[in-house]
Amino acid sequence: RPNTITHVCWYRNQSLSLSDYLCMIQNQLSGYLLRKFKNSNGWQKLWVVFTNFCLFFYKTHQDDYPLASLPLLGYMVSSPVEADGIQKEYVFKLQFKSHVYFFRAESKYTFER
Repeated sequence: RPNTITHVCWYRNQSLSLSDYLCMIQNQLSGYLLRKFKNSNGWQKLWVVFTNFCLFFYKTHQDDYPLASLPLLGYMVSSPVEADGIQKEYVFKLQFKSHVYFFRAESKYTFER
């Protein structure tokens, strides 16, 4: 399934301004994050690369190919609420319609990036 910007915009009924597009192609961020498993209290440590409005997940920083990707157009970023049952520091929530993901940074510095 293609993850091009055009495909994601069409599928999610989103649009992208020229300034957002220019910002997208000039910025990249990478580092380790922990991803919460859906139906357990476990967290999986992954190397994550943020580029082109997409998160790419790798097992380690040495891997050449991602395990998965998550296009972020249309997603909202927020802090978990009490009903989410997350009792950890440095956690953020990504949500688009019924799709919800929780990620945790290992330090305040990483969380604030």
